[in-house]
Amino acid sequence: MEAKKIVLLAGALIIAVTTALLARNMLNSSSTPQVNAAAMPVEANQPRVLVATKALPVGTILDAESFRFQPWPKDLVEQAYYIQGQADPAKLAGSVVRTAITAGQPLTQGAIVKPGERGFLAAALGPGMRAVTVPVTAQSSVAGFVFPGDRIDLVLTQSVSGGGDGDPLKVSETILRNLRVLATDQRMDAMGDDGKPEVKTFSNVTIEVTPKIAEKIAVAQTIGSLSMSLRSIADTTSDLDAAIAGTDVDLGGAASGKAEKAMLAKIAARPVDRGTTYSTGADVSRYQRSSVPPKADAGQSLNGQPGAPALASAINGPVVKVARATDVTVVPVGGK
Repeated sequence: MEAKKIVLLAGALIIAVTTALLARNMLNSSSTPQVNAAAMPVEANQPRVLVATKALPVGTILDAESFRFQPWPKDLVEQAYYIQGQADPAKLAGSVVRTAITAGQPLTQGAIVKPGERGFLAAALGPGMRAVTVPVTAQSSVAGFVFPGDRIDLVLTQSVSGGGDGDPLKVSETILRNLRVLATDQRMDAMGDDGKPEVKTFSNVTIEVTPKIAEKIAVAQTIGSLSMSLRSIADTTSDLDAAIAGTDVDLGGAASGKAEKAMLAKIAARPVDRGTTYSTGADVSRYQRSSVPPKADAGQSLNGQPGAPALASAINGPVVKVARATDVTVVPVGGK
């Protein structure tokens, strides 16, 4: 009798386990099946259009890594797209984005301004920036080796006169740093007909500056002569470190590494009008001055003789003016 009960219990347990397994399988099969997205098949003669490989904000200067050709459905191809075989992507390098383009979006002819086209300069300017043209010579423009896109420092050379009879103070001062060159004369592309950079002398340089720096450049042109010094591509590192170490840059608000990287790139590209350096004539030659010539003594004229106006203001009472040739001496009454 006991053995019969044990067999029945074992059979019931087996039936219960089997039922549970069947129920679980049924529930899993009734749920929504997971489908793996299959790659869109590429048709044999499917066109390939030029799309952005990353987000391109307004004012971005295109390079070879900004776009690539990608297969695109025939029914969605527009006439404004750049289609492989009909457009040369090499000619788009150096163009400026006029309207924002998202990553993966096709580039359109209306969204890009090529060098030399109307509106290119305004599109190349960053938000809040201005374009200023500075006259230069072959000597002051690095003999034509400054190209659009390069960064320069601006040096002001002037003569500072004093009140003495000596030579004026000769001084040069780096007044602005890290300025981006937008154009040389009316040329906004450094490439020649062969696709290689072409060295040409020019008489005007257009640079990108802030409104305040534009005012400083306008005044500097009336003070003395301006010349350019070409910056190295890696020369902004020291300026970036100084800006971060100072109080004018705060990276605490960067939410992510990508945001911090974008902020650092923006800081490295901005013009600098502080921390200027200078050199005087004495730094070059021992026969030149290191400071402004001193003023003449209050009681002496410019040729070292007593001056009538200076002495007259220092004497109280009646005076007699004695003229000897071109020299005038003021003698108080009762004096010698």
